[in-house]
Amino acid sequence: MDLKDFQYLITLAEEGSVSKAADKLYMSQSSLSQSLQQYESELGVKLFLRTSKGIHPTANGEVFIGHLRQMVSYYKQARSELWDNEGMKGGHVRFGISSFRGEQTLPKILKAFSAKYPEVHVDVVEEHSLKLEELLLEGKLDVAVIALPAAKLKNEASLLTKDEVYLVAPKNHALRESAHTAPDGSRWVRLKEAAQYPFVLSGQSTILGNISRNLLQKGKVKYTAEHDDISAAMAVSMAKAGIGLAFTYASCLDPDDHLETFRIGEKGVFLNLGVALPTREYHSLAAKALREIVCEVYRQETGA
Repeated sequence: MDLKDFQYLITLAEEGSVSKAADKLYMSQSSLSQSLQQYESELGVKLFLRTSKGIHPTANGEVFIGHLRQMVSYYKQARSELWDNEGMKGGHVRFGISSFRGEQTLPKILKAFSAKYPEVHVDVVEEHSLKLEELLLEGKLDVAVIALPAAKLKNEASLLTKDEVYLVAPKNHALRESAHTAPDGSRWVRLKEAAQYPFVLSGQSTILGNISRNLLQKGKVKYTAEHDDISAAMAVSMAKAGIGLAFTYASCLDPDDHLETFRIGEKGVFLNLGVALPTREYHSLAAKALREIVCEVYRQETGA
């Protein structure tokens, strides 16, 4: 077996399905099934149980695949150390960021990093914050922008900025009539005032979806949401079209979107946004350098 074979078995365990694993590996189901049969024949041990609902590792399979994960992790660490020894004259760094938040900041991060380290390639992974934290824990990312506090990461996350959560509506929306003006000139609304209009909510598996529902529940707000499992970016597009009010982050607002933006409550609602490294002893020079670039870009964005 080689690293490619290791990855086949790890992917089978993660996906729990030959068809899903084959799709992820860009290979045919028959080829993957044949490879699995070959591995089990070579080892003389059943690695997976086949059921009507898919496949899952046997007890021996769990142990064996656990060792494979460690070996892949050790290989990646050794490879990173080699790239470090070459003075970052090549190599890769895996960076995670949400698609929505990345629309505004990712191009600036990549451009700044490439200008300083042109020979290091950044592999971008787009996922929501909770998934990114999971990928960091699994060692599948080197750096990620995530919501804080991180649930399971130890001390590898640092604060980037306090990202405000806004309510958005199309230009000249009637909610303007209920809005209040703060001393700094910003407009704010109470959610009970906004609840006379329908909402478009993000899914409960996302940070933004959780924040919005908690705010509505805490305020004992009776609301309607015909669409309640929408991506953050799509929710803003739907709000722009007048389908409903949507929640979004200040860092994700595009000045060209021509939206009405409202602070939630007079003091506003904020989310701590951080940049994190995986929980492990060794972090590559490229990972540390990318983290610094991310911090620089967010400092420029916020004027901090």
